[in-house]
Formats: sequence, structure tokens, C-alpha cells
Amino acid sequence: MKQTLIPCMLMRGGTSKAACFLATDLPADSATRDRVLLAAMGSPDARQIDGIGGADSLTSKVAIISPSSRPDADVDYLFAQVSVEQAVVDYGQNCGNILAAVGPFAIEKGLVTVTGALTTVRIYMVNTGQLAEAAIATPEGCVEYQGDTRIDGVPGYAAQQILNFQDIAGASCGALLPTGNARDSIDGIEVTCIDNGMPVVVIRAADLQRSGRETPDQLNKDEALKARLESIRLQAGRLMHLGDVAQRSVPKMTLISAPVDNGSITTRTFIPHRCHAAIGVLGAVSVATACLVAGSVAQGLAKISATAEQRLIVEHPSGEFSVMLTRDAAGHVINSGLIRTARLLFDGRVAIPGSVWSRQEG
Repeated sequence: MKQTLIPCMLMRGGTSKAACFLATDLPADSATRDRVLLAAMGSPDARQIDGIGGADSLTSKVAIISPSSRPDADVDYLFAQVSVEQAVVDYGQNCGNILAAVGPFAIEKGLVTVTGALTTVRIYMVNTGQLAEAAIATPEGCVEYQGDTRIDGVPGYAAQQILNFQDIAGASCGALLPTGNARDSIDGIEVTCIDNGMPVVVIRAADLQRSGRETPDQLNKDEALKARLESIRLQAGRLMHLGDVAQRSVPKMTLISAPVDNGSITTRTFIPHRCHAAIGVLGAVSVATACLVAGSVAQGLAKISATAEQRLIVEHPSGEFSVMLTRDAAGHVINSGLIRTARLLFDGRVAIPGSVWSRQEG
């Protein structure tokens, strides 16, 4: 049986990579689509040797994009986290890193017309029903990928992209503080459960007898710590209205400690069972927001100011991530922004076995 060739762009967005597809190039049936995505990425297999996945959760991601019928959006973006070692495709979260690839993809595919030196792409995030705007450099009528902006976790420099979010509080869990509390106790450990674009459980590293400055390799080998975190995560999932999260990649688990390099907070994040070499975009937004929540576990650790608009620097194992937050008069975060970069890596067709899907199946 012949293989099926599917148009695909592999793109780096922030510190992640994703296979980006037009929705019309994939099966309409969701179960068949999942089988296609698993085959394309080479899952389940620790090496993803039979697909284009990079054997890491950060490189086993998919963006499915289509023109939007909404008057306030140009394109719809459905994110899929393809498990590396399990036959699971998770649609229960956004990915802010891959969001940075959506605007360039939309322009490359002709879904959005260039409007000048800077083109704004309005993106509806299907997973959580929220909106974002991406300001893309298009100085010569096309996407400019080269520039002088550097982000930690990516070598070299690239063109700056500004992402702005509004009304993302409770995107997955229904409320910024889904338990209704700034602090909860799970297994005798104080935590802050928060969702400002990404469900995150924030924990003081010291409360788990860790410094919070360990390397990802050290933490990945710390089986006792990972077992405690998973116990907390499973219980937090239900408290955060996410249900049984045993097979899901949310909530993320973030250990925090006092900043080291003139930042606002130091982090070590698990996604959910391996320590991230950096921190996810929306995870950073949620952690930064926790720093501004009175009574959270970040209180007393985070370096913040009283200003309505402030830049919080979230330190992580490979550098830092700056989040711009705006608060209203009541102290509630009303706008979140950040700077990312992206790059088109290849534009072609990915092959999957014809037995998985042939176009005649629809």
C-alpha cells in the first residue's frame, strides 16, 4: 500500500518545535487524525525513530491551523501534544511557544495578508477558547525570520515577535485560582494552584527539601521527588477541575525559590514527569502571575514591585523568561505579554503509512 503524503511545515516556535498542518490537510475524524499524528511523529517510541518527532516532549508537538469564522480572529489554532512513549494525543492545553509559530505559518500559507512592515495575526486558541495577537515582522512583504532578538534556550538571534494575551485567566480550569484559594495543602505540602493560560501547581522547593537550583539532570534522576510530585499532581488535577490527569500533561509542576541572577523568581518545571530545560511560555505567565497573588506560596520569595505594569523575570535552568503583566486598580492581572522568536525549518510533505490513513477515507 502506498504511503500518504501530507503537506507539513516543521517550525520552531520559542523553545519548542512542531509539525504545523492546515486542518483541511488532516482527517476530519478525530480518532483517525490522532492516529495520523502519532504516525507522523513516530509515537509511541522513546526515540521516535520512525517519525519526525525529536524524542522529547518539546519537539513532539503539533499545530493544526485553519481560517477562523470568528470576527475577532484571523485563524484558529488547535494545539496537540503528542506523547513520545504512549499512543496519546492530548488537546487539553495551549502551548505558548508553538503559538509563536502560528502567525508565521498563517502568513506563509496565505491565510493572512501582509499589511506592511509589521503584520498582526489574531489567533483564536481552540483548546481553551482564548485570543492572542502576534505581531510579525514582514518588512519586505513576507515573514522575516532573521533579527537581533535572543531568547534563552535557542542558539543565535532571530526576528522579534510580540505576543499579547487577554482574558486567559482560567483558560483551562475556569478560574485563575481554580480551588478558590491562594494556597492549598496537598500531602502536607503548601501549593498554589493557578491557571493564567496554563494550569500550574507552584511549590516552594524548600518545602520538598530541595534548593530549587538543581540541574534538570539531577532532578530527572531524583525518583523520590518525582514520586511526591506525581502524587500531588494527581490530587491537584481534580482540585483544579481537570479530572483524572494521569494520562495528561497538565497541570505542570513548578518548584520555586528565591531569584539568583537579578530575576523575580527561580523555577524548575516538570512537564509533567521530566524537568524542563527552560519553562513553557504560558507556564511562565502563570508562575509570574502567582508572584503577584497575595498569599501565594511565592510571597516572600519573589521580587516584585507595586506598579500596575511590571516586567517579571522568571529564571529557569537555561536562562530567563521575561513576562510583562498589567494589573487593574483592584490588583487583578488583566493583560499578559511576552517576546518570542520563530523560524521555518522545512516546508514539504510528511509521509505516513497508507494503512493508517488514505485520503479516500476523508
